[in-house]
Amino acid sequence: MPKENILLDKSLQFAGRIVKLYKYLITTHKENIISKQIIRSGTSIGANINEGNYGSSRADFIAKMQIAQKETAETEYWIRLLHLSKYINEKEYEGLLKDCLDIKNLLTASLKTAKNINKLQ
Repeated sequence: MPKENILLDKSLQFAGRIVKLYKYLITTHKENIISKQIIRSGTSIGANINEGNYGSSRADFIAKMQIAQKETAETEYWIRLLHLSKYINEKEYEGLLKDCLDIKNLLTASLKTAKNINKLQ
């Protein structure tokens, strides 16, 4: 049985929510600009985390986690803009933002640990 990876699991669940949000935005609001941006950044988070788990070195792992962290920051921006533009309601905004920030915090902790291990070696 594979080892549980909370960060990967959370990012995959988040990506699923982002895909649903994308479908909602393009079908209900006919919004094509922000929706394309958020689906790219929001699904890229988990893809980079997954790729980092198969990195060829600790430095490769760190690089992929840093990309995932940047994508999380970008996704956070798009979530805030969608709320400000009234494309998503308060409840959806709060849920998406919480999930995004949780992933960002986990990435920050993971990067800190990986970098500290690098310093010890």
